This record gives sequence, C-alpha cells and structure tokens, in this order.
Amino acid sequence: MDSGKLVHRRKPDFPVIRPRASDKKQHIPEVGVKSLELGKVIRLLEDPLTANLKERHLFVLKKLLKRSQIGFLLKELTCIAKILNICAEKVTDHPEYVPILCEALHICRLPFLKEKASDELNYAQDAIEFLSHMGCLMRVSHAEVRQQTVESVKSFYSCVAPKQLIDGLQPTSPGYRLQLLERSELAQTLLLSLAALENQPAIKLQLLHTLQILSRSSDMNCASILNARGAETICLHMNEPDPSGQVLFRSSEILWNLLERGSKEVTAQLSSMECVISLKEAFLQQLMNGSRNSDLHLRNDLLVITTLIAESPSSLLIESLFAKQLVVLATFPELKSSNPLVRNLKLAYNNEDLKMKKLLLNLLVLMSKDFAALQLYKEESVMLALLTLVKPPAASSQRRSASLQWSSVQQRELQLQALATVCTIAPLMLADYMTHKGSTCLLLLLDQCIAQDAFFGQGHGSHDGLRRGSMKAQMRHCIRVLRSVTSLGEDSVNQDFCDQGTINQFLGILMQMEASPDEEDVLTLEIKSDIQLILSALCENDMYRKELFGSEVVEMAIHFLKKGCDKFYSGLGHNTLILSTVDCVRSCIVGCYTTEDYFLAKEGACLLLDLLRSSPRCVHCNVLATLLELCDNPNTLSHILSWRDAGGQTAPRFLLQLWRDEEEELKVSRNRDGGIADPQRPIISQYHQEDAQLSFPANIPSAAVLEVSENLRLKIYSIFCKLGFQDLPGLSRKDYATLSIVRRYLSFKVGEVWDEIRRELSSDGVRPITPDEEALSTICKFAEDTARRVAAEQNSILEQQQKEDIGEEELMYTEIKSHWKQRELIAKSWDRYVSKTSNYEILKEVKAQREKYQDAAVHPTEHFVGQVMSVERAGAQGPAGVKLILARAPIKAAGQDQVGATSQDPEYFSTVSVKD
Repeated sequence: MDSGKLVHRRKPDFPVIRPRASDKKQHIPEVGVKSLELGKVIRLLEDPLTANLKERHLFVLKKLLKRSQIGFLLKELTCIAKILNICAEKVTDHPEYVPILCEALHICRLPFLKEKASDELNYAQDAIEFLSHMGCLMRVSHAEVRQQTVESVKSFYSCVAPKQLIDGLQPTSPGYRLQLLERSELAQTLLLSLAALENQPAIKLQLLHTLQILSRSSDMNCASILNARGAETICLHMNEPDPSGQVLFRSSEILWNLLERGSKEVTAQLSSMECVISLKEAFLQQLMNGSRNSDLHLRNDLLVITTLIAESPSSLLIESLFAKQLVVLATFPELKSSNPLVRNLKLAYNNEDLKMKKLLLNLLVLMSKDFAALQLYKEESVMLALLTLVKPPAASSQRRSASLQWSSVQQRELQLQALATVCTIAPLMLADYMTHKGSTCLLLLLDQCIAQDAFFGQGHGSHDGLRRGSMKAQMRHCIRVLRSVTSLGEDSVNQDFCDQGTINQFLGILMQMEASPDEEDVLTLEIKSDIQLILSALCENDMYRKELFGSEVVEMAIHFLKKGCDKFYSGLGHNTLILSTVDCVRSCIVGCYTTEDYFLAKEGACLLLDLLRSSPRCVHCNVLATLLELCDNPNTLSHILSWRDAGGQTAPRFLLQLWRDEEEELKVSRNRDGGIADPQRPIISQYHQEDAQLSFPANIPSAAVLEVSENLRLKIYSIFCKLGFQDLPGLSRKDYATLSIVRRYLSFKVGEVWDEIRRELSSDGVRPITPDEEALSTICKFAEDTARRVAAEQNSILEQQQKEDIGEEELMYTEIKSHWKQRELIAKSWDRYVSKTSNYEILKEVKAQREKYQDAAVHPTEHFVGQVMSVERAGAQGPAGVKLILARAPIKAAGQDQVGATSQDPEYFSTVSVKD
C-alpha cells in the first residue's frame, strides 16, 4: 500500500461542531457534511483496505463521540447503530474498542436530538432499530460494556437533563424514548442475555433490576418478555449462587409484574417440572433459613406464585412432590409429625406466618380438584388438622397448647379460613369427616357462636361491633359447611345431624334471628337461607321428619311467606331467602298430608298464590312447581278456588293470564284476540321453530322436549288438570278462549313431538315404512284438526262475547234515551208551572179546574215519569224490539216541599206518556 495514500487518508479531519447560524442556507450544507462524515466512518471501518487500521479507527471514533457529547441525532441513529455493531465485533480481538462502546452507551443516556418537530415521527423506526441493536451489545463479554448497557437502559426511566444544546437542536420528549423502547426488542434481548451472566453476578443483579423496571412500567414490555418465555427463564435462574441475596428477590418481583399483566400465560410457563422444582427449592430455602421480615415476605410471595400455579389443571405440584411438603406444612403445628421438614421448624407467630398459614389452607382448596391430592390429604390427616383449627379453644387441650402462640384475632382468622377450607374438602372426604366427628365439632362451634353473640341476647351481652360481626361470620361459615355436607343426601350424615337435634336447633336460631330488632344485612340473610336449605335437605326424603317437625316448619314457612317480595331486588339476599323458603315448603311440608293440612289451615296455599302474584318472573317456576305438588292434597283445591287478589281476580283467571304472558314471552303465534293463528303450530314458539330446523343426536333431548321444562305452560296445565276445566269462577270470554288451548295442551304437545320426529327423519333422508308413515301422517293430521276445532271454538266464544257487548251497548243507549226523555218532561212541566205565575188567565184556568175536582170529590190522579228497571228483548229488531219495565216516580216541582200537599198543582203533575 502506498504510504502517500495513507497520509492522504489521515489528512482530512472532522470539524468541531460550532453554534449554527440561523440562516437556512448555512444550516443545510452542515447537515449534509455530517451525514457524509458518518458514511466515511463506516467505510473506514468496513473497507478491507482500512479494516486493520486500529489507531486510525480509534482516532476517528473518538472524534465522532466528542462531537456527539450532547446526544445522538435521530437521523444519525441508523449509522451510529451500524458503527457500534462493527465495534462490538472487533472487541473480541481488540479490547481497545471497549472504551469506545462504553462512551457511546454513556451518551445513549441522554435524550435523542431532533432538528425539526417532524423528526420524531420520521425517524421513529430508525430509533426502534437502534434500541434493539443497543440490547445486542450484551453479547460483548466485557463487563464494562454490559454494565454500561444495563445502566443506559435504566436511565431511560430517570430524568437525565440534556447538556447545553447547539442552536437549532432540541431534545426529544421524555416519554418518546420509552414508547420506542416498548416497540423494540430491547426487553426481550436483555432477558435472553441473562444466561450469559453466570460468571458476572453483579451485572446479573443489575440486569434483573432493569428487567424489574421494564416489567413494572409497561404491558408491552411484559408481553415482549413473555414472548421470549421470560417467566420460565427467570424462574430457572433465580436459585443460582448469589452472594448478595438479591437475585431471588428481584426474580420474584419480575414474576409478580408478569403475573399482574398476563397471569394465564405466566402460569402456563411456570407449570413445567423444572420451574415447579425451582420454586420448591426457593420456597424451602426461605422457609428454613429466612428470619428477617423481608425474607418471610419473600417466602409468602413465592407461596402466592405457587398458588397461582395450582389453579392450572396442568400443574405438576403432586408429581414434583411439592404438594406433599405443602400439605405437611398446612397441618403444622396442629398435628405432630416426624417429617424432617417440620421437625425443627419454628414459627414466630407473626403476621407473615399467619399469611403463610392462610395461603397453605387456600392451597388445600385449589389442589383438592385432583383426586391424587385427596389421597394425599387422607395420608396426612388433613381433615383432622382442619377440624382442630375449627374446634372452640376449650374443646381440645391440644388446640389450647397449639393456640397459645396465636393471638385471639389470629385464631379467629385461622378459624374462618379453616371453615372455608372444610366447606370445599368435606364433601370430597366425607368418610374422614364422619370419622373425626365433623358434625359434632361444627355444632359445638355453632353453640359457642350463639352463646357469645349479643345478636341472640345471650352470653356476655357484648355490643362491640367487631366482636359481633366476627361471630356472625363464624356462624355463617359454619352453617355453610353444614349445608355443603347435608346437600349430598348421604343418609348416614343426615341421620347423624338429626340425632343431635339439629332441626330444632336450626329452627330456634332462625326464629331468634327473625325476632331480633336489628336490620337485616347480607350475612344475616345468607345464614337464614342456608338454614332453610339444610332443613330442606334433611326432610326432603324422610316422611318421619316431615311429620315430626312439620308444625314448627309450617310456622316458620308461613312467617317468611307473609313477608312477600317487596325487597326482592334490594341486593342484600332477599331473593335467595324467598327461593329457599319456597324450597323449604316443597321439601319439608309437601308430601305429608298431616303437615299439608296444617299448612293449608294457615292459608299457606293462598300465601303461595300471593307470592306468585307479586314475585318477578324468575320465581314463578319454583312457586308453581310447589303449588302443583301441593294440589295432590284434595283439600288444596278449595283454597285455590276461594283465593282472590287485591283486585278481586280469581286463581284460574290469574293462571290463565300467566299463560298468556308466557306465550307472549315465547312469541307464540296468536291472533289479535288471543286465538290460534296457525293450526299447524298451535303452541310452538318462535325460538323453537328456529331450533326445529336442526337435527339432534339421539342422546340429546329435542327442542320440543326441552321446551316442556323451560317454561311455565306444563305446570299451569297440570294445575288446571287438578282444578278441572268446568265451572271455574271469575273467567271472562277471553279467559275461556285461552282455557280451550290449555285444555288441549297435551294433545298439541304430542302432535308437536311427532311432527318433529317426521321432520328429523326427512332431514336425515330416512323414509319410514308405509304403515309407519301413514300413522305419522294420521297423528299429525289429528293434532292439526284439533287445533282447527279449538280455533273454531274460540271464534264462537268471541262472537258470543261480541253479541253480549252489542246488547250491553244497546241497553246503555236505551237508558240514556230514557234519561233524556225524562229530563225533557221535567223541563216541560216546569215551564207550565212557571207560566202560571206570569199569566193570570192560566192561573184562573188552573184554579177553576181545581175547584171542579174538589166539588167532584175525586182525587186527582198522580202523574209519574217512568224510570227503566229492566229490559227484555222481543223478536223485532231495533228499539221496537225492546220491552221496558218502568218504575213510577212522582215529579216534584221546585219549592214543592215548602208548599205542601194541598198546594200541589194538578196541572204540574199532568199525565205524560213515554213514546218513542
């Protein structure tokens, strides 16, 4: 190579940036020179002729960095990224480039510079790629480069003030670079570089701190980290040797940040065997060696992460033997164990230990979904440990010795958590529950709640709100457990309950709570509902219990039925209480004639109808089902027929109105008068017409069959089958038209099912044999003919109604005409009477007539104006065919009472005949 050429290449130097003039012509050439200089630097670094000129490279790069001490221009970032990438490749063989990279990364802490406002938008993609290349510098093995890279990224989240700027340049906005970082691959690249930092623990700790900041600040950063399986990577590296003791803390914080923004994906990554084992090691390490409050807090955080993994059905807690250790810890210190895990374990009984205990109990609930976990619970006597926590302190000396370390408040919290756990696990481990006398333990706790709670006016009489609320909470959970166990219908369990006098005890609790003057709250209403459900479960299939406790249950049910539905939508739980009351009537009363008669004597059937009348539609199905079962008692029918609502409406009429409302809700085809509009589909709703086009498998009920259980029409039809379809009180012509449909409901339903069968066969391409096809056609034709006859019957009923309406209208007009005629006669007689006072000749004439009548000793005939009393129809049409019977009433003139009988004027009471 010619030395002259080399000297010539070194001769040009990079001019120092000076303050720019505001003149536009002066500004444009300088920008062009800068762009050209970066291109020359890149050519200098890449050109094979100059690639080995290390000193030349370092001189030029130092000049370039010196020029950029105030920050990199946005439009130069592409070239800067390429220069840094070339330097990173040369660092392996030439460590002299390390200061260049460190200096460039240090400059990256400053905001990017822009010459125009539009540069942020125009060069956004270049900046994103620059940040991605910046993260790739972590591949350089030198600690200084990696540390500068991490520190530069961390500086993005701190306010770094720009240095004194040159005229014409402006720094980008503070959030601009953060937005670019979210769209780059920087976070993902930093995560992947974690595996290369095993021998650099200090830098690894700084990198984890940076990842913690990135995951905490943005959902997009979390998504980028998760795309690179960041949760799994962090979990697998968190147990590596760490002299500072901060790696595990930083790792758990990163996992927490990821869980807050994508829990499902995080738990999926952490559910692998390697991650579960890593979590187990970290948790046990903190459990056995942690003593500071921060260590205990970190231990609980790891347990929460484990809890989230346990929610996943694909978790490997049991396969990794982590579940067995967690179960052993959950039974400590209630049960003594020789397991090495708890042999030397000591609890401080502080709030962190309390949180760990509650988290372990919660884990028992989550893991109980797996049958293998239930077997593990049985081996480790989990039910016994839970019942030990549930027992009142005075009930067990072992409980007293173990509970001395917990404060009274902590004991209550653990007791509530244990009750919630038993509520889930007891139905799954019923044999262990019965073996350890779980019902007895819960009933003892219930007695203690009643004895110590001022709610029942007993015990110490404490009115402390917290104490009272806590006892109600314990009672609530206790009764919830009993409900979950009794609802299984296991005879041995329910018999054990009844042998201990549970029914009388629960009825007493329920009525005591009702007698309390305090306002009802959510807890109180839930307790009442659960007690009623327990009573229903105990008495549903046992006639002896129904008869034995029938009168008390009837009194209780009547009390709650009388409360009505006024607070149904209060949001406190009155809706649940109403439904549980109805269920209690069905399970504890219906089926035993002695109890049913007592219930009817207390007007129970009428109360059910009142509830049906005032309740929303969602309750109607339950009430109608109960009322239908009650109708098996023959004494019920008279109560139903004698019922009247506030408006005087009878039960049959109300049930028919319910039928019409139900058909309107289902959009059944009806004409404007409520009659059958389509004889081929007399009772099919619009929704089932759409479902009828589908073909159902043989093991799935079709639309016509499902429809029976989805609405109220079958129950209303069944009730009318009990009441009968004749001589029903209070029905109008419209009700009779609806009743004609109700009466043939079963025939219509049978025809609908057969028609559906024919359509399904046709859609599946199946042709029945000729006799079967004829039978199908006959059945469907019979159903259609029945619908046509019902439609004709409805038309006849409606025509008769129309005729009656016309007759009533004619009678009204006749009466109106009679009233007007009477008013005309009164006006005419009054005019004649007044004329006597204004015309002397008329007065003389009247006087002469009076004297004539007196001389003849003939009493004047009293004259009357008729008032219509009744109307009869004759054969003729129109008014001539109306025969009236009139009641005669004397016409009184004004002032007649003052004049007296002797002063009556015969002229004023002259005879008037009523003529059309």
